[in-house]
Amino acid sequence: MPRHTHLIVALLSIVAAGSPAPASEVINDPRQYILVNRAPGQGMNQAAPDSLGREQFEEVLAQFPNHPSARIQTGVSYVFSCFRTPPETTVRALRTFLKAAEDTATPVLVQIDTEHWWEARPDLWNWWDPAQPGYDSANRTNVEWSDWSPDSALRIAWRNWGQQIRVLPPPNLASPRYVAACRDEIRRLVPVILAWHQGLPPKHKHLLVGIKLGHETSIGVNAYYHPGGNRLAGRPASEDPARELDTEDVLARGMARIGYAALATSGIRHQGIPTEAELRDVAQRYLATLCHEAALAGVPRQLLFAHGAGWKEGELIYDVPVNPDACPAWSFYRHAADPRKDAGVQRNLAHSDAPFWAATEWLLMGRNDTAAWRAALDRNLADPRCRYVCIFNWESIRSNTNALAAVRSLGVP
Repeated sequence: MPRHTHLIVALLSIVAAGSPAPASEVINDPRQYILVNRAPGQGMNQAAPDSLGREQFEEVLAQFPNHPSARIQTGVSYVFSCFRTPPETTVRALRTFLKAAEDTATPVLVQIDTEHWWEARPDLWNWWDPAQPGYDSANRTNVEWSDWSPDSALRIAWRNWGQQIRVLPPPNLASPRYVAACRDEIRRLVPVILAWHQGLPPKHKHLLVGIKLGHETSIGVNAYYHPGGNRLAGRPASEDPARELDTEDVLARGMARIGYAALATSGIRHQGIPTEAELRDVAQRYLATLCHEAALAGVPRQLLFAHGAGWKEGELIYDVPVNPDACPAWSFYRHAADPRKDAGVQRNLAHSDAPFWAATEWLLMGRNDTAAWRAALDRNLADPRCRYVCIFNWESIRSNTNALAAVRSLGVP
């Protein structure tokens, strides 16, 4: 194929998808955003696309009515886990969400998750059960291992987002088949978003705050593995260990070490003990690949965000969301009150050339008075490069009158 043919194909795909707002319009727009994420399954549920309609938006708008002249706008976010439901269901849910945003003039962040929930893709993870859909023993290469051999492929993992639950084995972030499936979903969903954005009238172009890829991209935190965990797969969850994550342990988090599959597939190492830098590099390369795919589909850097996190102060995993195609974004809990105290974030912001960054998963812990919420949000938005703060979740603050009052006080002209 001629060398320039790939460029021509890429440009044609951008035109077909619909071009976003000119870069200068977004970069020079002084607006910042406070978004609230709607927790999946608690009002909005992508498996039931109609649940993403205007009723859920109006519940938020009743508390946070937007004033067109306000510099700080409020909006809604939702995480679309594209491997959790069939593609046609996910697309329908996305279209319903975008239409509701337009109908209610609500700014939105579209989050695309390819890492945490992949029940609808047993053809990628089912390597152990011939009686179930998708079985293929070769799927061992698409999931993580607890040692250097595919014989150590995981059948089960655990997640603790408030309480420990059993989940499917985490994906091998370097598996060619898995990464190709992620890229397919980006090529499926991003054109839907860009076409919607292209159809908005000029005064409503700001309704697309951004597209976010990754979801605290890392290895061994949001899907961890108890030592000998495969032996527990056929036993009651009540027998699962109750040990806590040790976030200071950057290689294993106090659990069984994983990451071997990603390192071996990447050719980084095939024996010995993984290093912190190697685990960081695998996660960073994976997220950069996704962001580059979105950029090829036509998403400009100022509308594209990559989601990372850190658990030990200043650890290397904070570097993961930094890449040339996206704006970095992080989770803030410990440092929600003042991002300037987050050493890992500040280290990366010091050398980032991205036009924006974001507090893409944020919740103030501890203090609950209006003044504390107002001060915390003020400190995050004091940096004009902070494009948005996304509160996790609406369901966490809907009855918190002090938090609601603080957000309302910032969204006035």
